[in-house]
Amino acid sequence: MRRLTRKKALTLVKELDAFPKVPDSYVESTASGGTVSLIAFTLMAALAFLEFFVYRDTWMKYEYEVDRDYSSKLRINVDITVAMRCQYIGADVLDLAETMVASDGLIYEAANFELSPQQRLWHMTLLHIQERLKEEHALQDVLFKAAIKGAPPAQTQSDDSSSSLSACRIHGHVYVNKVAGNFHITVGKSIPHPRGHAHLAALVSHDTYNFSHRIDHLSFGEAVPGLISPLDGTEKVAADPNHMFQYFITIVPTKLNTYKVSAETHQYAVTEQDRVINHAAGSHGVSGIFMKYDISSLMVKVTEQHMPLWQFLVRLCGIIGGIFSTTGMLHGIVGFLVDVICCRFQMGVYSHLKEQPNSETTENLAQ
Repeated sequence: MRRLTRKKALTLVKELDAFPKVPDSYVESTASGGTVSLIAFTLMAALAFLEFFVYRDTWMKYEYEVDRDYSSKLRINVDITVAMRCQYIGADVLDLAETMVASDGLIYEAANFELSPQQRLWHMTLLHIQERLKEEHALQDVLFKAAIKGAPPAQTQSDDSSSSLSACRIHGHVYVNKVAGNFHITVGKSIPHPRGHAHLAALVSHDTYNFSHRIDHLSFGEAVPGLISPLDGTEKVAADPNHMFQYFITIVPTKLNTYKVSAETHQYAVTEQDRVINHAAGSHGVSGIFMKYDISSLMVKVTEQHMPLWQFLVRLCGIIGGIFSTTGMLHGIVGFLVDVICCRFQMGVYSHLKEQPNSETTENLAQ
């Protein structure tokens, strides 16, 4: 009974066979079939090779969520060179609550406003990258994945004395509350008072005013390789001593997670405006450089993603099976059409030859 049951089971399994075997004696190999097979195998190999490169590639996925971290401090990284002596200018931060933030982390260093040839080359390269980033936003994804740790050439110490250096390099960082604020560089050192703060501008002569400046670096949060800030490399030349430069910055918290870098930082967008201060003409204000920033309530999550292995295998099977089925179908259709055309031609030739003997027989009988 068990043997009969096994035989029935095997018979049932054989009937369900979707891949029946054809004996070799019934298989005929042709030159056309071999040519089609060679083309199919070549296409399979080429597409599988290209699919492997797609599998190796990665892409950046952007997601948005509400930033719930409002209690931490925001770090402002600054490296700005102003065409005035350090004793004539002061830099500080005043937030929305009129709270003056200590700027002890900023270093004032006498420098030359003009760049060396090596630094000028770096500056021009940075400006070119900034222009390309404005036109091709996908370039930032490449920079994120590459995590380039580029840095400008170090400023060489001049042999001249500090009294002959007419510019001031302000660099370092300050920590501020995560609220809107105003980072500014203006005439005179800042002093706090109950209603905010003030600058001792009255002690500086108007003849020394020159707020031409170069922003070598300005960023917010942790320094991340591959992230180029929009204001990096910006250079402005003041046409008048009483000149105001304003930058309106919107900061976006960013959580970056790639295969090389995992960090929480901040990106920003900026618009700028500058004008000459002329009280007689109705253009009021204070000469200096003002960077008014606001923080977005949304956080951007940038994640580098990769095609999973199972998806790559499924796509590879689809390529192989699709090409195999398509080429077999095309070969069958072309073969059928060729057979039909050839059969018609042969039938036409046969009927033509058959008519000739009949005509000859008729002629003989007539004679």
